[in-house]
Amino acid sequence: MSDLQQLPVCIIGAGSSGVAAAKALHAQGVAVEGFEIGSDIGGMWRYQNDNGLSSAYRSLHIDTSGGNLGYPDHPIPDQYPDFLSHAEVLEWLESYAERFDVRRHFRFNCKVERVEPEEGGAWRVTLAGGEVRRCRAVIVANGHLWDPRTASFPGSFEGEQIHAHHYRTAEPFSGKRVLVIGIGNSAVDIAVDVCKSASRTFVSTRRSAWVMPKYIMGIPVDRWGAFFGRRLRLPTPVSRTLVRWLAYLVVGDQTRFGVPRPSHAIWREHATLSQELLPYCGHGWIRMKPNVRELQGRQVVFDDGSVEQVDAIIQATGYKTSFPFLDPALFQVNEEVPALYRRMAPPGLPGLFFLGLLQPVGPTIPLVEVQARWVAALLGGAMRAPDATTMQREIDAHVQAVRRRYVGSARYALEVDAGTYTRQLRRDMASAQAGC
Repeated sequence: MSDLQQLPVCIIGAGSSGVAAAKALHAQGVAVEGFEIGSDIGGMWRYQNDNGLSSAYRSLHIDTSGGNLGYPDHPIPDQYPDFLSHAEVLEWLESYAERFDVRRHFRFNCKVERVEPEEGGAWRVTLAGGEVRRCRAVIVANGHLWDPRTASFPGSFEGEQIHAHHYRTAEPFSGKRVLVIGIGNSAVDIAVDVCKSASRTFVSTRRSAWVMPKYIMGIPVDRWGAFFGRRLRLPTPVSRTLVRWLAYLVVGDQTRFGVPRPSHAIWREHATLSQELLPYCGHGWIRMKPNVRELQGRQVVFDDGSVEQVDAIIQATGYKTSFPFLDPALFQVNEEVPALYRRMAPPGLPGLFFLGLLQPVGPTIPLVEVQARWVAALLGGAMRAPDATTMQREIDAHVQAVRRRYVGSARYALEVDAGTYTRQLRRDMASAQAGC
């Protein structure tokens, strides 16, 4: 064994990606040294996490039903509800950590300040306080839903304005006129939460979104998608279109409730899942508005010329993908699709990997588990990485596929088709095993 191979693999972050990576690497006999800025595992699912990075709000429930959510070797137990709360997701992650003895691989309350490549292939990891660790590879699993992206509008606003990242409960907005900007899942969750005690609640959207109920005929909506996609083997555009028509039969035309119909097909975006948005719009508790044109003190002017008095604005406008410990000259993600082979490995930087840096239609957690096994197979010697030219060819093909399929937006830079992507990774591992 070379001197490089004797070094451990570093994992940054102990959320759902980091703990899966630690478990998979240990199973391959690879030494692991993980670092977590907070005091325990869980990442974004630990409500009010002391790492200061969690975006979880008190009413948060996951949008994937339990049967489709878990790791393959640690499924969600039947006693949990269809849609788990953040506390239940965390409880399940903690049971995973206990079962596979994951915590012992991490140092908690430990911040990574810098990650730099060294000559000879090793990586240098500098911790807060100046301690330096050398490792053979670095797995970045710090998440991509913690660094708020805010929108700017002409004019100025004199009321309270926060990003959804900092929203926790509806109490501070009781009796106020609240504007939520955005129509993604977090925006709608927050609007539904706030409207019950606010004097008025508005939701502003530029291009709108397809709004889908969480249940269709008593069955979680993602199970219908799984039935069409996995059981009947229909292409994703076809299966998602069929689910949309089923939803139409159940709830009707969303424009009837004041929610504009998007100009794009449903399979070109993430649908917004909410059992409550349309009924609350129908009751007048939530009122839809177009994009903000201008801020005028306590007034907001919208693109249709309407003006509303507003006391507070909550921007649910997404997140930047940030790696504060990496020199941007080494690697960064802007608004474009990241240049990562198999959505994990940057060509020209052997030993650097990113886990969970993706956004599927459906759950991320099962994909992260497959990613973790793929990286573990590579670092454990069961698989070899292709040359840089082959990597770049695969990246270029993925970038073109994303541009063809999804709505042109920074929100879709990390998009993958879950079924296609999982098959790719499993084929890689199966081919390597067959070649042994």
